[in-house]
Amino acid sequence: MTEILDLGAHGADFARDPYPMYAELRARGPVHRARTPDGREVWLVVGYEEARTALADPRLSKDPRTLLGDDVGQGAAALANMLESDPPHHTRLRKLVTREFTPRRVEALRPRVQATTDSLLDAMLAAPDGRADLVEALAFPLPMTVICELLGVPPRDAARLHDWSSAIIAPSGPAAEGAALRAIATYFIGLIEDKRVGPGGDLMSALVKITDEEGDRLSESELLGVAFLLLIAGHETTLNQLTNGVRALLEHPDQLAALRADPSLIDNAVEEMLRYDGPLKSATDRFTTEPIDIGGTLVPARQQVLVALSAANHAAEKFDDPERFDIRREARGHVTFGHGLHYCVGAPLARMELQIAVRALLDRCPGLALDAVVDELPWIDSVLMRGTRALPVRWTVAP
Repeated sequence: MTEILDLGAHGADFARDPYPMYAELRARGPVHRARTPDGREVWLVVGYEEARTALADPRLSKDPRTLLGDDVGQGAAALANMLESDPPHHTRLRKLVTREFTPRRVEALRPRVQATTDSLLDAMLAAPDGRADLVEALAFPLPMTVICELLGVPPRDAARLHDWSSAIIAPSGPAAEGAALRAIATYFIGLIEDKRVGPGGDLMSALVKITDEEGDRLSESELLGVAFLLLIAGHETTLNQLTNGVRALLEHPDQLAALRADPSLIDNAVEEMLRYDGPLKSATDRFTTEPIDIGGTLVPARQQVLVALSAANHAAEKFDDPERFDIRREARGHVTFGHGLHYCVGAPLARMELQIAVRALLDRCPGLALDAVVDELPWIDSVLMRGTRALPVRWTVAP
């Protein structure tokens, strides 16, 4: 009988630092049977090559109905999206969305990302004691402002959208998750209707009216799913990555000094931040449609598979001395944005936000340092997400 690793038994230690456990598991093999804190039994993939193979294997379905049938809950069904679909449906959705979510649209956001960053830092640096919570001051409002502007969401609604999405990503229980799913679905139904009546220059208005060469267009439920996916992927992950990346820099003064001395390293530094401590421990669920050999382990049909992105990004088979944070290393090839058909469509936007925010933060905050003990930070307790709910920092205040 295969030993089942109980992830819940490791509690706060796993939330705070999962990497020692991942290293131990990789030493024993690339695939393991595991039980999540909410009681699900899954196959956990921790090897780098095995992770890339699993992420791109068409026999691993992204549609929950592969395992659960139609018993996925009304809220989840209503919010079905590209991330939870397989070809040909996924191919069709992605084609329609990427017609409007283009590199040009992303690049057009650059001045707004810079202006928003500058404004948030103005407010943060006004603190007379030179102290702030970086999550509250920058890491949350920046990506939320950007994604709200992209979707045409009024700024006044940003806080409640964040509360709902957080309740879905790291739920306190089924009731809270269900309530958040229903609330966010109701909100976006109203937003979509508003865009039909009075369209603007935002992405959601464009998606409401888009058709392809054959006259195909997104249905109401598909628009709802796209809005949900872009909200979650567009702010929760970037929030956590900005927090994790800045924390990594502050914990490695030599790397912080190197980046300050040579700002041209920012692009490479962001890639290393993504590799070293990404915003996700694992990719979202996959389900075997038939028995599949993953790294020498035969996983039966109708099984749930979690690809541990954080574990793969620390595999010595791909990255030399992977536990070392080094902004000069060749970090490309990490799987933080996934791999294959489901590679993150928002990756260029996330990279832009991170590059602008980190560079501006270092330019404007001399003496930036952590203002808390890392082990005592409020870590997100989630099999999926990786980050802290707060990051106290301090900086040098000019006399």
